[in-house]
Amino acid sequence: MAREELTRLTGNGNGTCGDEDCPNVYRTASGSLVVQGSASEAFTPPPGEALVEIPEEVLREAVRALGW
Repeated sequence: MAREELTRLTGNGNGTCGDEDCPNVYRTASGSLVVQGSASEAFTPPPGEALVEIPEEVLREAVRALGW
């Protein structure tokens, strides 16, 4: 899936990275969420999965963008 196919919910210039590209939350055409952040080594996830770490404010921004 290309990034252009995703709707960016965060990173409007008010967050941790400002206008930069990280961390962010995106919405797919099917309605699922894609999270971009720093790789985390908190534990080893199952094959095919990954852990990322994002600041709480990024998740709050995504929730506001979704109107939840």
